[in-house]
Amino acid sequence: MDNLVQSGSLLNHRGPDENGVYVDDNIGLYHARLSIIDLATGTQPIHNEDRTKWIVLNGEIFNYPELKKNLELKGHRFYTDTDTEVLVHLYEEKGIEMLHDLNGQFAFAIWDSESRELFVARDRVGIVPMHYAIKNGRMFFASEIKAILAASGITPEIDPVALDQIFTFWTTLPDTTAFKGIEQLPAGHYLTVSKKSLKIRRYWDYSFEVSNDRSIEAIQEELQELILDALKIRLRADVPVGSYLSGGLDSSALTALIKSNFDNNLKTFGIGFEDPDFDESYYQQLMVKHLKVDHTQIEVKDSDIERSFDKALQHSETPMLRTAPVPLLCLSERVRDSGFKVVITGEGADEVFGGYNIFLETKVRAFWARQPRSKLRPLLLGRLYPYILSDVRLRKILIPFFGKGFTDVADPFYSHRIRWSNTLKIKTFFSSEIHSLLNGYSSIEQLEAYLPENFNDWDSLSRAQYLEMTLFMGNYLLSAQGDRMGMANSVEIRPPFLDHRIVEFMGRVAPRRKVPGMNGKAMLKKAFRSILPREIVQRPKNPYRAPIKDYLFSMGDERSELSAVTTRQSLTRAGLFDSGKVQTLKDKAEKGPVSESDQMALVGVISSQLLYKKFVEELPGRAGATVEEPRIFDYRSTAI
Repeated sequence: MDNLVQSGSLLNHRGPDENGVYVDDNIGLYHARLSIIDLATGTQPIHNEDRTKWIVLNGEIFNYPELKKNLELKGHRFYTDTDTEVLVHLYEEKGIEMLHDLNGQFAFAIWDSESRELFVARDRVGIVPMHYAIKNGRMFFASEIKAILAASGITPEIDPVALDQIFTFWTTLPDTTAFKGIEQLPAGHYLTVSKKSLKIRRYWDYSFEVSNDRSIEAIQEELQELILDALKIRLRADVPVGSYLSGGLDSSALTALIKSNFDNNLKTFGIGFEDPDFDESYYQQLMVKHLKVDHTQIEVKDSDIERSFDKALQHSETPMLRTAPVPLLCLSERVRDSGFKVVITGEGADEVFGGYNIFLETKVRAFWARQPRSKLRPLLLGRLYPYILSDVRLRKILIPFFGKGFTDVADPFYSHRIRWSNTLKIKTFFSSEIHSLLNGYSSIEQLEAYLPENFNDWDSLSRAQYLEMTLFMGNYLLSAQGDRMGMANSVEIRPPFLDHRIVEFMGRVAPRRKVPGMNGKAMLKKAFRSILPREIVQRPKNPYRAPIKDYLFSMGDERSELSAVTTRQSLTRAGLFDSGKVQTLKDKAEKGPVSESDQMALVGVISSQLLYKKFVEELPGRAGATVEEPRIFDYRSTAI
C-alpha cells in the first residue's frame, strides 16, 4: 500500500465550481519560477516580433493560412511558415478570444513575459492530450504523463478515484488521470496561471439547442459542403496523407470523397482479424475494388494482441477494459513503415450523427415507457439485436435487462445507466484497501457536476449523445484508442467529422431528422448513398471491436509479463485488487469461455497491474526505467 494515495485525496477531485471554473489558489510564486515542458518534441519555442510572447504547440491548426493572411494585413510579420507562429500573433491580436477563430486539433501554451501569465488551451473535442501537475510551486505540462514524471519529481501513485471512474465509464472524468497529482486539461477548456492562482475555464461545449428547421434538402446540402471543406483543410500537409478504410460507412465515405475530389493515388490502410467474428475484410475489399485505391491490410492475430498489449498500455497511460486499442497500435506501425505520418479517420461520426445502438436503445426504451405494460414495444430492441429474439434464453432476459429504470426518462443518465451499472460490478475485484479509500465515493454522482445547466431540458437522444461525446469519445476513443495509438508510431490521426462546424451544425438539427425511427446516421447515409455501394450504406452498424481470447486469461507462458503481473505476490504488492478473487476469476477463465463482464474485469486487472509495474515500480531514475528526461524551458526572464 506504500504507493496508494492516502485518505483525503478525494478532495483533489473537485470538479468545476458553480460557475464552471476550476480554481487552485495554492500555486506559489509562478511569476518567479515557472518551468514548462516543451510540447514540440525538442524544437525551439516560436516567438512574436519583440520576443515578449513564446509558444509551444502540439497538433495542427487547419485554417492557419487564412488566419495568417488576415494577420499580415494587420501588420504582423512572420519569420516562419508554421501554424505555430500564427497562434502567437493571433494571441497578440485577440488574447484568449483567439480560441474561437481556430479550426484544429491542438494543445498549446503561450508565455506572456509582459503580463507574467501562462495561457494553455486544448482543442474543442480533445483530440490532442494535455496533462499538467504542480510540484513545489512549479507547473509542469506535457502531452504524455511520462514526461511529467521524468521532470517533476512527483512520485507516481495510482489513484483509487480514477480506478473507480475507469471501472464505471471505461475512462476517467474529463479532468482526471490515473495518477494522483497529475490532471488533464478538459477538452474545450483553457488554463491561465498568474501570480496568485491557476484557473481553468470552458470556452466551448457540445450543444443541442434545436434551431435548424429548414427543409431536409437544404440541411443535407449544407452538411455535404461542411464535410467536404472539413476534409479539404485536413488534407493540408507537407507530407503524404493516407486514409483508414475499415469497410464501415464512415471511413468509406471519407475515402470516397478524397479519391473523387483530391487524390487519385490515395493510399489506404485497414485491419483484418484472424477471428471471423471481428473481421470486416469483405467490406474493405468491396470498397477497394469500388474506389480502386492502393490498400494495405494487416491481419491481426490473437498472438499480436498478446504481444503488443504491454506497449499499448505504456502509450495509453491508463487502465483499459478492452483490447481494442492494440490492433490500432499495430496498424499505425504499418502506416509508419509505409512512409506515412498523417491519416484521415472516421472517428466521431457515430457520436455526431447518432449511429450507436445505445442511442437507438434510448429511443426504444423512452417509447416503451409511454406504455409500460406493452408487450410489443420492448420487442423493437430485437431489431438492434436479432440474436436476442432467436435465442429463447436471451429473449427471457430482454425485458429484465433493458427494463431497468426504463420509466424514469427524466434521469439525466437514462441512456447509460444500464451500461454503467453493468460495468461497475467488476469493482468487486478491488482490494479492501481501495474500497476503504473510496469510502462510498460514486463516480456517477460526481459526473453530475460536469453537466451543462440546460442538460435536463434536452431530449433523451441529445443527452445520450452528450454523455457519449464527453466521456467515451473524448477520453477513450480519441485518447487511448486514438491519438495515443497513432503517436506511438509518430502517426497523426485527423477526423474530419469532428470539425467543430459539423458538430455544431448537427447539434441544431432536430433528433427526428438525425435518427428517424430506428435509422441511425440517416443524414450521413443520405449524404453518401450516391458515391458508395448500396451494401456499404445499408449494412447494419458493426462497431469496431477486437477479440478478447482465452490466451489473455490463461496467461500462456508462466514467464510472460501478463502472467507475472497477476501473481498473488504482484497483486499484493500493488494493493489494487483482491488477489483471491482475481485468482478465482483466472481459474474460471482457464476452464472455458467467460462472460463479457468477466472479460472486462480481467483486462482491467491486467492493464492496471501493468500500469503499476511500468509507472510506479519502474519510476524514472530507478533500475529498468526507460523514460528520457524531457526538455524543460525555464522562464525566469524574458530571454530564453
